[in-house]
Amino acid sequence: MGAQHPRSRRRRWLGSFAAAALVVGLLPAAAAADTDPRIGLGGGQFDAEEVISNLETVANWSKADGGLFNPDLPTNSAYWISDIAFQGDLLALGNFYGFQMFDISDPADPRVLVDVVCPGGQGDPSIYGNLLFRSVEGGNGRIDCGTQGLTTPAERFRGIQIWDVSDPSDPFQVGGVQLCRGSHTHTVVEDPNDPDHVYIYNSGTSGSGSNSGANTHCNAGTADTPRPSRWMTEVVKVPLANPAAAEVVNEARLFTDSGTGAVNGLGNVNHCHDITAYPEIGLAAGACQGRGLLIDITDPANPERLDDVADSNFSYWHSATWNNDGSKVVFTDEWGGGTGARCRPGDPMNWGANGIYDVVRTDDGPRLEFRSYFKLPVTQTPQENCVSHNGSLIPVPGRDIMVQAWYQGGTSVFDFTDSANPVEIAYFDRGPVNPAALVTGGHWSSYWYNGLIYGSEIARGLDVFRLVPSEHLSANEIAVAESITFDEINPQGQVRYDFAPSFALSRAYRDQAERAGLGGNLLANVDKFIDRAERFHTGPQGRAAVANLRAIANQVENAGGHDDLVTSLRDLADALS
Repeated sequence: MGAQHPRSRRRRWLGSFAAAALVVGLLPAAAAADTDPRIGLGGGQFDAEEVISNLETVANWSKADGGLFNPDLPTNSAYWISDIAFQGDLLALGNFYGFQMFDISDPADPRVLVDVVCPGGQGDPSIYGNLLFRSVEGGNGRIDCGTQGLTTPAERFRGIQIWDVSDPSDPFQVGGVQLCRGSHTHTVVEDPNDPDHVYIYNSGTSGSGSNSGANTHCNAGTADTPRPSRWMTEVVKVPLANPAAAEVVNEARLFTDSGTGAVNGLGNVNHCHDITAYPEIGLAAGACQGRGLLIDITDPANPERLDDVADSNFSYWHSATWNNDGSKVVFTDEWGGGTGARCRPGDPMNWGANGIYDVVRTDDGPRLEFRSYFKLPVTQTPQENCVSHNGSLIPVPGRDIMVQAWYQGGTSVFDFTDSANPVEIAYFDRGPVNPAALVTGGHWSSYWYNGLIYGSEIARGLDVFRLVPSEHLSANEIAVAESITFDEINPQGQVRYDFAPSFALSRAYRDQAERAGLGGNLLANVDKFIDRAERFHTGPQGRAAVANLRAIANQVENAGGHDDLVTSLRDLADALS
């Protein structure tokens, strides 16, 4: 969630294209108004009507059942739920009043292990090994995590807290780094050449130099002032064996004008909201107020800007998600700061939407090129805060599919394999928290983790969903996605996944080929020979079954247009040989 920010006045795509996009962009929501079952849902904090498509509900954990919740102030912002981090069977759930650790070994019954009280703003968490990092920016943040508020400035804490969660039922604080503008969000970045340390890119958005407890380099100066607190991204280096010694090792000036050296070289930008790091490709995508950035992170301590883009239809560049091969980035626009109703009838479909960019390789390095917008394709009421927010990839082979939170617009799953033509393929939605007034709630984040979708609901709790087969996504595609597991997933961090040859993988590509037009005897033979290979590959007919796989791969190749299927059949044959 971001603070309220004025709309960017920068222009990049103007003229007839922008006008056409605005007019066309209004049509989908208007067309859906009479037919989409998300329209007209009854409201209520814990008893709102729900609708779900191409998903099934696995669990709903209600914050009313206990924890960081005040029944006398059921929707008060002091107890809002925020972001999520994962490790093994653990889930860390952020809260403006602290954080909670969950056991999700049984996803149908998420179990709270501990409630940690520590007010300080949205409190986004991340986990690395035995350490949990937490962003603190609120004016009520104290060094001792007390709830009594501040009596002297020396008691204040704004920055990155470090907790030991080796016993997830008994976390304790082991360090903290005071930062000039506090920490609104942060990004954990590994250095492949330094296993003894981890880096944190900090995004602080509070008043510049306002943290009296921070390091002495903080000041509220101008762009001409040496070391001003604005226009920088602090890089924190954490020694894993001694996290109490964590410190700022760089003030990365990602917005500097390369010609003049001015630190405010990007104009309407003085901080990033989110920086999504993809260390395996050496790049990060920065969502930074009025700009989207492409950043070189091959040296994690010294990130450098490679490219930047602006868009007159974006109000506030909020977050970013890469596709798996690093060829696309989805940027979100948090028009209204997350607390405004921005999915009403008449709200433009290219405001408060995603901007989908291709990452194009050039002689001058990678560059961002705009392809399309995607916004929740159904209207919401004026009583529901709704705008694009946090999401992640779903590891479906051969496709770029993202699950995303839209606050009280719920959760949407969309396919952006064709980056110029994204399509929604699944969703979940509830009625408003309060049908009589705009009260903040809804999904803050919706992330795929080890076969399931987890949604943090600001006013209500934690939701868990599972994909189900549909005309958009087959059982085989879902099975392969569910086979991809991670040890750890954090907000603003991405990990590459790879698909090992398998019968399920070939069948997933077979389904995609059928969807793309493959049929008749050729499709029937693909089915026959995959089935035969699965039955006979370990017996005396194994060599013949493998030969059949290679033969049918050649036939599909000759038919043209189904390269993923061809490759998967040959890889499977090689793996069985």
